[in-house]
Amino acid sequence: MAKPEITVSVQVTKANWRADWPCAARDVRHLISVARELAVLRKGLKAGFVDVVLADDRQLRALNHQFRGKDKPTNVLSFPDGDEPFGGMALSYETIRLESKEQGKSLVNHSKHMILHGLLHLLGHDHQRSREARLMEQLEIAILSELGISNPYEFEDKSRA
Repeated sequence: MAKPEITVSVQVTKANWRADWPCAARDVRHLISVARELAVLRKGLKAGFVDVVLADDRQLRALNHQFRGKDKPTNVLSFPDGDEPFGGMALSYETIRLESKEQGKSLVNHSKHMILHGLLHLLGHDHQRSREARLMEQLEIAILSELGISNPYEFEDKSRA
């Protein structure tokens, strides 16, 4: 069965993203293409859009407050589109940068993991129950491995050193 086409849009609203990840748009498209081949997708899905916004803490804090009632920034938020397959996501530069430093990861690889995590949410995956969380983590590990990125759940937490 043919996998659906996914049109990817990448918007950069925080200049630091361009400086630290100049190939972001190309890399995001490649990541989503690999994920499309390996992830479990809903049957009958023909095509859809994924909009990725590379933003900052201020923007993510506002979105997190508006949509989740949490008045703090977060690394990634996904927004399924009720009228279209998939949807959009926003990432915070400052939060992801801090997490990548604390975990001893590159900003780019951690960003790719967060984009994949957001994409899996758009595909209907969740991590509210332990079984769902294990499945989602296994998918993330497998897809990131295809991209040459090591297991994102095995890291040295440098924030407690």
